Amino acid sequence: MLLPDKIILARLLFHYRAQERSVLANPHEPNLRGRFEDTAYTLCVLMGERTAREAAAAAERYLREPGHHTVQTGPGAQPLGLGSE
Repeated sequence: MLLPDKIILARLLFHYRAQERSVLANPHEPNLRGRFEDTAYTLCVLMGERTAREAAAAAERYLREPGHHTVQTGPGAQPLGLGSE
């Protein structure tokens, strides 16, 4: 099974969590919801899960596993820029 790059996945998960907070704070904002749904779909595809909640949980588990890239996740983590690899 192909697995996503941990740096790209960490960046996507960071954006997913940030967008999730934004949508919860502004549930009637269609632009926020659309971006959140697009990010959630991408996360589902990368992780091979059917729901965003399952995909986020799978991503968090995968990022905790030792591997080629070690990334910092959690409250103190810094987002990775698109060209920072």
